[in-house]
Amino acid sequence: MKITIEGASPEFERKLLLLIDEHRHELTVTAGTEWDAERAVLYLTSLPTNALKFARLVVEADGRKSAEELRAEFDGELRGPTIALSRAVPRGVRMGWWPAGTEAPITPQYDPDHPSWQKAIAYTMTSENVAVFRTALEWLNGGNVPKALLPTAYGGRIVPRAGHNPEGDDATQRSSRTNTKEQETPRQ
Repeated sequence: MKITIEGASPEFERKLLLLIDEHRHELTVTAGTEWDAERAVLYLTSLPTNALKFARLVVEADGRKSAEELRAEFDGELRGPTIALSRAVPRGVRMGWWPAGTEAPITPQYDPDHPSWQKAIAYTMTSENVAVFRTALEWLNGGNVPKALLPTAYGGRIVPRAGHNPEGDDATQRSSRTNTKEQETPRQ
């Protein structure tokens, strides 16, 4: 039997989890490994700038971006962003952002005519994931991401990007107050 429950109240969830715990030896419980906008936000915000740009380009190309076009964007070198992308999924599993078995949203496509030569000809994303990641990028661009979805809520960190303050105006104000206090305090 397979059961999917969405939109349950906290009380229902609590009771269901107690029932599952009671019968845990009889059940196999698995979490969905599909990407949703919340997971995509966590994935994207955990990436360094060059890997985020790489992901954005694949999404903007509707899920298939030529490797040559990407190499042109990254001065002929894709190792940096592709390594960061490959490390993001295992990091998310370790952080508890998604379950083990979640597949990488962006995958290389190799030339089938040359199986021994493993230079990617394109980077692809499924159409379902394109829609999900497009939504996540819209949230990020519009600043509409709830703080609960940012990696800092899960013990991660956010790498600052030029022109982007992930902590909001309050953090900027706190920072400027701290700097002012430091300037006013005489050194001994």
